[in-house]
Amino acid sequence: MTKVNLIIKSLTDSRRQVEADFLVDSGAHFTVVPSSIVEKLGLKPNFEQSFSLADGKTIKRKVGNVMVKFEDREMAVPVVLGERNDEGLLGVTTLESFGLMLDPFQRKIYKSRLMLGTICCGPR
Repeated sequence: MTKVNLIIKSLTDSRRQVEADFLVDSGAHFTVVPSSIVEKLGLKPNFEQSFSLADGKTIKRKVGNVMVKFEDREMAVPVVLGERNDEGLLGVTTLESFGLMLDPFQRKIYKSRLMLGTICCGPR
């Protein structure tokens, strides 16, 4: 298990922020912000989305946007607004937005090689 320290900020009031540890979960699409942070920052949802869990169960959660600071970088990202008992997870959408990947064997975060496009073969 790999944990990272993130600073989560409200997009509407950057003075409102919370620093917390998040479990890196390469199987999670979105980052999950625990309900205590959602409440403290007054985060608002943009829409509701269905998600599949590892056990096959489907749940619905609200999705919103926050500013995430990791090490020396900061950017706005979509996140799941956690409900009671939801743990803080750093998902692959946020990891990839920061140009990072998880090495599951060494349990470390490293910079990934970013691509802007691919070359396609054949006539148009």
